[in-house]
Amino acid sequence: MLLGVNIDHVATLRNARGGFEPDPIKAADVCEQNGATSITTHLREDRRHIKDEDVYTLIKTLKTKLNLEMAMADDIQRIALEIKPHSICLVPEKRQEITTEGGLDVAGQLEKVTQFIKPLLDAGIVVSLFIDPEATQVEASAKTGAQFIEMHTGSYSEAFGTDKEEEEFRKLKNAAALAQKLGLKVNAGHGLNYENVHRMHEIEGLYELNIGHSIISRAVFYGLPEAVRKMADLIK
Repeated sequence: MLLGVNIDHVATLRNARGGFEPDPIKAADVCEQNGATSITTHLREDRRHIKDEDVYTLIKTLKTKLNLEMAMADDIQRIALEIKPHSICLVPEKRQEITTEGGLDVAGQLEKVTQFIKPLLDAGIVVSLFIDPEATQVEASAKTGAQFIEMHTGSYSEAFGTDKEEEEFRKLKNAAALAQKLGLKVNAGHGLNYENVHRMHEIEGLYELNIGHSIISRAVFYGLPEAVRKMADLIK
């Protein structure tokens, strides 16, 4: 498995003071040097952490790949088509949420999703759909033309260590198997940390894990290089 590191929380800390530190561009460089195979940023509609100028700089400076998380917003689609990141991950977005609360309802808006991602696909951008591990969502995703799904691992992460862990993990495993049967590649992310990430090895064919909060949290105490290296070692 590969490791994509989400640097949004570095930008959140920077924005808390309205200055330039800590610099998410420098954070991306440190992550790349210590085992990250891609850098993920979520350019939200309200720009609460990552700013436009961040993605314009990242696309010029990254040595690996930029994975741009985005909602179905026309202005952000225009930015994606201009900078042409390696990949985009289409996510649901609510202004009031602290972080992404669930997967994209592809099944309920199949035509809209298909039409929105078509210009991105035509531009050669790899498209991933962030979905809950449900058969209906996997099947709908396969109809859109997207090459990847990213399974929302939040429910598994919350259930880890409880009597619901196996049930939630089984959903991930079944969804991944179905996706691959339908020709989709599979990423996963949300809530994964140093304690629960090891079970991702039990899911055959997982391509990349996108992890942010737990890595940046560990970095507060041990430094960003060690935090990235530790996670990279755990998922190898």
